[in-house]
Amino acid sequence: MAEVMERQAQQQAQDVEAVDVLIVGAGISGIGSAYHLKTQCPDKSFLMLEAKDDIGGTWHTHRYPGARSDSDLYTFGYRFKPWVGPPIATAEEINKYLRAVVADNGLDKAIRFGTVITRCSWSSTDKRWTVETRTRDGKPGQTYSANFLWMCQGYYDHENPYLPKWPGMETYKGLLVHAQKWDETIDYAGKKVVVIGSGATAATVIPAMADKAAHVTMLQRSPTYFFCYPNRSDLADKLREIGVDEETVHRCVRLDYLALGKALDRRSREEPDMVFEELKAMIREYAGPDFEFEPHFTPRYRPWQQRLAFVPDGDMFKHIRAGKVSAVTDTIDHFTADGIKLASGEELKADIVVAATGFKLLVMGGITFEVDGKAVDWSQTPTYRGMMFAGVPNMIWVFGYFRAAWTLRVDLVGDFVCRLLKQMEAKQAGEVEIVVPEALADQPLTPWIEDDNFNPGYLVRDMDKMPKRLGDLPEWRHTQDYWREEELPAIDLDGPEFSYR
Repeated sequence: MAEVMERQAQQQAQDVEAVDVLIVGAGISGIGSAYHLKTQCPDKSFLMLEAKDDIGGTWHTHRYPGARSDSDLYTFGYRFKPWVGPPIATAEEINKYLRAVVADNGLDKAIRFGTVITRCSWSSTDKRWTVETRTRDGKPGQTYSANFLWMCQGYYDHENPYLPKWPGMETYKGLLVHAQKWDETIDYAGKKVVVIGSGATAATVIPAMADKAAHVTMLQRSPTYFFCYPNRSDLADKLREIGVDEETVHRCVRLDYLALGKALDRRSREEPDMVFEELKAMIREYAGPDFEFEPHFTPRYRPWQQRLAFVPDGDMFKHIRAGKVSAVTDTIDHFTADGIKLASGEELKADIVVAATGFKLLVMGGITFEVDGKAVDWSQTPTYRGMMFAGVPNMIWVFGYFRAAWTLRVDLVGDFVCRLLKQMEAKQAGEVEIVVPEALADQPLTPWIEDDNFNPGYLVRDMDKMPKRLGDLPEWRHTQDYWREEELPAIDLDGPEFSYR
């Protein structure tokens, strides 16, 4: 009997693929993290586990008309890979950029596609994570073992977007589709379209559909701030004109956009009314000098309390000026057979309704986590700088910025992780854990991000599921301030928060 059990154990061990580091996700975060690991810690073995059948993450999921970035690619792109196209890029251009990074650095050999993680279990005895998976069709998958987990799977549910249950939806005879579930075979030429929402997705979908649709109506509960600007960088154009190499162009333009972003972030808090007037002036460049902002384009919150919706070349407002797009601010009473009945009594006729209503947060990809057999409850777990978590060893979560380009944090965290791995090696430690210092033990657990800092609906809806800040201490929160986080390289890895074993 003992021999049989020993053979079974040996067989199980052979079935486990072991590496030093597992990177979860092959989107923009995972690819950037893999680059930093490979270049800064070349002695570490690693794999990237990707649930989809291709790279790209968000840029693989979203197929709606006109899908594009809402950050400039000089900052949304990586610091190590020059961006040479227009600042605001299409999904196709971004995927091409990501494929070049993968190909140039041989990262494709490390990716395991179609791998859905179901459970991650940490053993303090073995100082390793055991990662169980399944295939996309539900069959048992490969089991992996790693000393370190690098979570780059994002923060929302790629399979199940947020779609409110409006009364009468089942009676509607047209096509109702969430933007995240867009089917590229849908023909909207000559159709009356209603897009529900006014955020970044709506600002992308609406001008793209307006070219072919008979008319597009933007239906919103409340207005959004829009940032209209030509889709070019005058600085990049000038530097290229005088023969500056692309690496230097990228670095200079990246710094320029960062300086502009820092100023806008500060001014949005200190002089929000003046910022709004400047945003209005930008819109009028495309919508016309007599464009009326009341009631559909005057938000009830200050700029940057929710994300600005970037409109390159003012394309949506050009369509408004041409009469191809209109805005309605109201709430939905119910769907009818032919469209939507609003609370005001007005009815919007629609052949197609596109719900640009956002997504559902999904902490750690919805994966079950255990530490020494005990389930991790993320909603009761303090975060260290929004990337590590008290009581959860050898794990990093890449969670980017909302008021700056997401990928800026990919680079910063990449440097931090590689420095941390080298520190562990120098200490001959197999485990590093974040601990709450005794002096902070009485600090209350507070929401991941406070309402008056950043409060979009998708975050507020599920804030209770997110990890927690520890009081109001800056290092025990996820900050939205990239410019403050330039201090990450100075973090003392021998500080009281870090416990090595």
